[in-house]
Amino acid sequence: MIFRQLFEPLSSTYTYLIGCESTGQALLIDPVVNSIDRDLAELQRLGLTLALTLDTHVHADHITAALQLSQRVGSKIAAPALDRLPCVDIGVVEGQPLRLGSLTLEPLHTPGHTDSHHAYRLGDHVFTGDALLIDGCGRTDFQNGSAQDLYRSVTGKLFALPDEQLVYPGHDYSGRRVSSIGQEKARNPRLGQGRTLEEFERLMAGLNLPYPKFIDHAVPGNRQCGVCPADLPEQLQAYCQRMSDSPQG
Repeated sequence: MIFRQLFEPLSSTYTYLIGCESTGQALLIDPVVNSIDRDLAELQRLGLTLALTLDTHVHADHITAALQLSQRVGSKIAAPALDRLPCVDIGVVEGQPLRLGSLTLEPLHTPGHTDSHHAYRLGDHVFTGDALLIDGCGRTDFQNGSAQDLYRSVTGKLFALPDEQLVYPGHDYSGRRVSSIGQEKARNPRLGQGRTLEEFERLMAGLNLPYPKFIDHAVPGNRQCGVCPADLPEQLQAYCQRMSDSPQG
């Protein structure tokens, strides 16, 4: 397996490039529209052909690159089937593996951050999107989120994976790149350390987080697989401009 972890600094999003060495095919998990040129350059450098983009959920903090990559290089678009997006080629369903050459990804329905959120397991890696972050988790107060659902997704499904399973999150805001299931069970301050559901619900209800500044533009755009709105305010236009100099994580 060829693997790269790529970082988009504006939304602190990790994009994951996964390639099959035997076929030269690749996929991108959670690609960001303003990093298209960077991602295509990395694929070219590795001698890979982009076959598929795969989103964990409908994002609220950035625009996915799925549509523009499909238009540029013909890659197929995969996303959770529960969202019923008409622009999607492959609807992701738990229990139906995704295959890329010799590689097989196992979708895991992990609702709570959003109701359709999926994580993806590949060998000893698990790409947890916004369900499980390093020492944290995604918020649960919009897009049909539910603290109860997220608690059950993480403690009942992700924490059931082996302790040595490597956790690759959808975001990190402190420069961290990878964790493990064992580490998150032991020290995650929100969901680890034996926290009860009641404790978690109380914690999440008390966060009092500000309204996401990009959500009203990102969600409609991402429900079209990555359309940048024409009326984007000037202070938010960087979210839809390509930033080919985005550093790798």
